[in-house]
Amino acid sequence: MSPDRGWSIISAPTNLGLRPPVPGATPGTSKAPEALREVGLYDRLVAHGAEDSGVVLPARYLDDADPANERVRNHDRILEHADRLADRIDVEIARGRRPIVIGGDCSLLLGVGLALRRGSPAGLVHIDGHTDYRNPQNSDECGALAGEDLAAVTGKHWSTLSDHRGLGPYFEPRNTVQVGCRDGDDDLAEVTGDLRLVVRASDIAEAGVPAAVATVAAALAHTAGWWLHVDVDVLDPSIMPAVDSPDEGGLDAEQLGELLRGLVPGCIGMDICVYDPDLDPDLRYAKLIARIVEGGLAE
Repeated sequence: MSPDRGWSIISAPTNLGLRPPVPGATPGTSKAPEALREVGLYDRLVAHGAEDSGVVLPARYLDDADPANERVRNHDRILEHADRLADRIDVEIARGRRPIVIGGDCSLLLGVGLALRRGSPAGLVHIDGHTDYRNPQNSDECGALAGEDLAAVTGKHWSTLSDHRGLGPYFEPRNTVQVGCRDGDDDLAEVTGDLRLVVRASDIAEAGVPAAVATVAAALAHTAGWWLHVDVDVLDPSIMPAVDSPDEGGLDAEQLGELLRGLVPGCIGMDICVYDPDLDPDLRYAKLIARIVEGGLAE
């Protein structure tokens, strides 16, 4: 682990930002922190000096999206969870720790953004197989924040989400980098025009991870440090199918581990999202995530 600031593990078992996987069911990402605990991730991180800093529980899931009235599903519950998660992150940063938030779905990025917006301007490295940039200007299908989180935290969503408590945008677009999306992403052109930098999975395959790390670090050198958001669907589904939206053309485990090792030294904290234990009954993919995260945070 980094010798300067130890890690604090915060569990955020939310599924509030996802659509139901099938009618009448709820998404399984809320089970991810305990699945990762079961395969030893927490113990491994604690052995490296991390602290287990507890859990920020979400409210009950309710499929109540109402885009006509500018509301995603679980709208109020997402905001309430974001406030409490932000408070917990604030406490750990004030203690000189680096939070590692174990999710959960990508809607937790709202809480991260709220926390970091209260301090010096922070960068965001959004490592995700998708841009998650669906927003009211480019789609009539808004309603699931986990596919809209990057738009929300950079100020391009309904104001109730993107300017909660008058703090938006939580990450300035000029301080935000997207890493790992596929070439065919629906919103790739828009994201490329709006954000500081976009590094596609194909760019990493062509130029290598060290070049990607150097490019990202240079793009965010003007910030006080960056938050690493890691959606495990950045991995190719041939090795990580236990996600809600698997798309071919992703990174392999070695590439993601190398990417984390390169970017962790400059990070304020990080989160891990979208792993779904319902799609991994024997926890083989949880074990893979644990190996990648431990290796990515190790010296």
